[in-house]
Amino acid sequence: MAPLREGDFAREGLQGTRGSAGRRGAVDPVKALMHRHRELCERAVDPLEIAAGLEAHGVTDRTAARLRHRDVFSLAEEMYARAARDGEAIPRTGSPGRPGPRAYWAALALVPGVLGAAVVVGLRLTGGQTRPAVAAFGALAVASGLYLAFRRGPLSTPHRTTGAARVGTCWLIAYALAGDGLLSAARDGGPHGPWPLATAPVLALLLACAPAAWCAHLFAARARRRLGASRGLEEFATSVRPLLLGAFGLFTVALYGLLALCGTALDEPPAHAGAGALGVLILLARLLTARGFTRVPGRALAGAGAVEATALAMVFAARLPGCSFLAAPVDSLVEAAGAGAVPALACGAGALVLLVQATRTLTRASAHALPREGP
Repeated sequence: MAPLREGDFAREGLQGTRGSAGRRGAVDPVKALMHRHRELCERAVDPLEIAAGLEAHGVTDRTAARLRHRDVFSLAEEMYARAARDGEAIPRTGSPGRPGPRAYWAALALVPGVLGAAVVVGLRLTGGQTRPAVAAFGALAVASGLYLAFRRGPLSTPHRTTGAARVGTCWLIAYALAGDGLLSAARDGGPHGPWPLATAPVLALLLACAPAAWCAHLFAARARRRLGASRGLEEFATSVRPLLLGAFGLFTVALYGLLALCGTALDEPPAHAGAGALGVLILLARLLTARGFTRVPGRALAGAGAVEATALAMVFAARLPGCSFLAAPVDSLVEAAGAGAVPALACGAGALVLLVQATRTLTRASAHALPREGP
């Protein structure tokens, strides 16, 4: 159902009251609203789910006031009570879908980091023709670990991610591994052979899956509690916004700590700027996707990947006769801040867009209705 404008339900109920008062008495506007949202009332397991659904369909506190309720939460409580009392709702089977047992998804969140560490150790201990085979097998194992980690838990989603998001994420991770080295080699006229790979930042990103899941769980759990305690949509949004920023800040601190730790352990540059921006970009994209907001995250991920690909393409295209000017913007940026400035700028801009989007959408009550189990 498309969102309706504020007051549509109140006007419709009041018009029905005036039009039929002479025939069968006053029409209850709440009854009319329940009829319009019959499916929502039938499947709701608590008043909070009805409140979230009403908000998603454009019902605000002002609309609730026109229906003689102080806020949407009060209106939802009456709708839930009347649906149960009048027997209008079908028997409720099951309970709202939850991420699953905490120990289960918490263990799965550790899998990418464990597999990533094993691959790094394998690459350090092998050489020659064996090393490419270890790298290929390790890439498949890590991809499987990421799939398992995001299959269950607070970062899982019943919504299908867009193709742009999947391609963008894969490219961004690949660039974090090999992009800075390739860019530096290309600026020097190469590459003339294998260029160095940045394993420390990628390992830190894989290890960061665990704190990402825990921060997402903390935010969702606290927001759900505020949903039950709030008495208005604006009050709820105001109380949840610090929770979102706090979870975001907590993950950022954990991520930069892992970057420093992996850089020290592997004796590599930690790539704080580029890998850090990529980590927060992926976290915000996943938080939004898990709540059903897929379009903007997909565009942000694809846009960041396009910026990185364009930077590489400009450096190689500058080798064509008369095209040396194409590399000037990239050369200026790299000379000023290093090769890591390219992913830092691309991912940082995308993360900023998603942070603004998250503060607008993840502070709504409708974003915190518990998802149902998929088939």
